[in-house]
Amino acid sequence: MQERSSLQEEISTMLIDCELFAQLNAAELRVAAHYFGLNNVDKGHVIFNEGDLGNFMCIVETGSVVVIKANHHEELIEMVKLGHGRAFGEMAVLDGERRSATCKAVEKSTILTLSKEALDKMLEEHPRTGARLIRAIAVSLSRRLRMAVGKLVDHIE
Repeated sequence: MQERSSLQEEISTMLIDCELFAQLNAAELRVAAHYFGLNNVDKGHVIFNEGDLGNFMCIVETGSVVVIKANHHEELIEMVKLGHGRAFGEMAVLDGERRSATCKAVEKSTILTLSKEALDKMLEEHPRTGARLIRAIAVSLSRRLRMAVGKLVDHIE
């Protein structure tokens, strides 16, 4: 029990460093920490592939992850490199749809994971915290969508 409690404190501290959850208070982050997992991945490890069914999201704690997308010629394009505190795969915990990109560890990395199942459980057991977490994810996705639309418009002109 003590080991699990220590791990939860460690995860809670990691969540504090994640900009995605900046609007959650310390007590909410401690609650949320119980639903996250902690995984070590080796350099080159594919965390998920474009087209896979999605059922979890990730946050980079250490190391880095690259997001790769296939273009219309099936060429793999590196879209962005994500480091400490950056989240990816969030759409999957909300909609459970297929992955829109491939994510691969660029170096040995530690990532926090939250499954769709764990989020659903959080919503049942701690609805306020779960709702605030979902809102944080939605706000982050909204910001990214606005940026993507802005870039797209810049290319049209």
